[in-house]
Order: sequence, then C-alpha cells, then structure tokens
Amino acid sequence: MNLLRTIARTPSVYTMRGALFNLVERLDGYRHEKAHFKKTVGYEPHVYAPRTLNEKIVWKKLFDRNPLLPLTVDKYRVRDYVRHVLGEEAGNAILAPLLFTTDDPSTIPFDTLPEEYVIKTNHGGGQVIIVTKDAPVDRDAAVRQLRAWLAYPYSLFEHEWAYWPVKRRVVVEGLLREADGDLVQDYKLHIFHGKCRFIHTTPKKNAERSGKRSLFTPEWQLMPVGWLYKETAYVEPPPALAEMIRIAEALAAPFPYARVDLYNPHGKVYLGEITHYHGGGYEPFYPESFDFEAGSYWHVVPGYWKLPDYAPWRAFAAS
Repeated sequence: MNLLRTIARTPSVYTMRGALFNLVERLDGYRHEKAHFKKTVGYEPHVYAPRTLNEKIVWKKLFDRNPLLPLTVDKYRVRDYVRHVLGEEAGNAILAPLLFTTDDPSTIPFDTLPEEYVIKTNHGGGQVIIVTKDAPVDRDAAVRQLRAWLAYPYSLFEHEWAYWPVKRRVVVEGLLREADGDLVQDYKLHIFHGKCRFIHTTPKKNAERSGKRSLFTPEWQLMPVGWLYKETAYVEPPPALAEMIRIAEALAAPFPYARVDLYNPHGKVYLGEITHYHGGGYEPFYPESFDFEAGSYWHVVPGYWKLPDYAPWRAFAAS
C-alpha cells in the first residue's frame, strides 16, 4: 500500500520502473538485494533474522516503515524536527543558514546569493553543488543537474524507502569552513537506542590519507577497525566532542539506529544530516567480526513505531 501511495504522488517513469522492481524483489525473496549484499560485503545475508550491522541496515530498508524516517532524511523538513527535539533556539543554532528553497531550480536567485554557498536536493545523498570564490557556479549546468536529480526518486532501486515519499525540492545553504579556510570536516556519529557507540570520519587534510576511514570510541580512542577501507589514520578530536555526542543522541533517540552527521568549525556544532541506511548496508568491516559486534548494539523490534509509547512521534510525523 505504501508503494502504491508513492506511485500516486510521484507518477514518473522512474517511479513506475522502481515500483515494478520492488514488487518483483518481494515476490522473489529479495534475490537482487541478497546478491548485491554478498558481492559487496562478502557473506550471505540473513534478511529476515539479521545479526550484523549491515544485515540490520538492510532489514531497515526492507521492513521499517516508521513515518518519522522520511521526515528526518528530508534535508528541508529535518529543520523542523531539530527544533522540535532541541528547542527553537538550540535547534536553530546547529542549522546551517538557509538562503533559499524551491521546487523549480530555474528560480534560484543566483544574483543575490553570497559568493560561497551550497546547493543540494533534499531527498537524497551526494546531490550537492559547492559554490566557492575559486569555483563559481555555472548557472545553466547547475539548473540542468538539479532538474535531473529532482526527476529521480533517490535510491529507488536500492530499497531505501525513507527517501521515496519526500516532496522533492532544492535547498540552498551557506557554506561552512574551518578556521584554516578548508571545507568542514564531518563527523558521523552512530547512535544505537539513544547511545553513541562509535564515530567515524574520513581523514581529508593530507592527500596521502585518501582511501582511509577512521573509527573512534565516544572517548576518541582510535579503534583497530576498518570500514569499507582497511587503512585507518588518527584524526584530532573535534573541540566540542561531548556536546556533539549529546546532540546526536538527542536527535537519534526515537530510532533503534541512526547516523547523525555533525560539523564543528570554529568550535560551533552544525548538523550535516540524519541518515538511516549507512552505505546501504553494503560496506564490509575489517575484521568482519566487528560487523557482528556493531549489530549486537541494535535490537530489532518489528513494528516498533506502532507501539503505544511511540504515539507522540507518529503524531509529530503526521503534523
């Protein structure tokens, strides 16, 4: 029924093809999803009784229909969620400046925007155009690219349901920089049942650190674990680490698992995004045993969003 409602709201060729793909997948026991998982992660997934973190992310994609998920992955509406959770003043304090929003890219007021800013869609990942004084925007190309992104229901063929009901739009925000002028370093906090278990970041200051990802404990101890990449490297902790953990745990509290991305330029905390499907569940750990350990932090409860104590969140999602 949810899939049919999505089709009705977004009648496009992409949506129809995606609907057919997902119907065939369900009838076929998610054969394509299982094959892709084994190819990328390296072992046969348990879709219906997941054990590892990657398996549980896949379970979430296939079976979790919490109405709060689309709201929190929406890079525009998540602002209301942040203010609801943290309060108006504290919520606004961690949100990047909103410069403009529209569902028609041709209406972006390029002439009145500052010299540097970020253009992105609200319904997917990686759909970002960074405009700087050294890389000014090609307006026609940007409009064409944004229209192409808006036409496509993000991750429709990867089962990431939360993005499909999002009303697609363009969001223009102020560009954040570190004190040294570099683009902001992001920190991805993995929260399980309201508790931060580990944080990962990708070293980016030095070119020789490309292809590395570092996992840290909440106390900022480098973990002997690779994720997607085998190599790790030490990264200095963000100045406001304790505050970032507090904020991330508050924002992820209604979910058994969520990843909260934060920035910390000039010692100030900003929200990047909230996501529920890290890597689509397709990123192997080194050693593999940590996939099982991380999975143990997450207790899967089918239909948790239907339980009586979740009623306030259902009401907020519907508001």
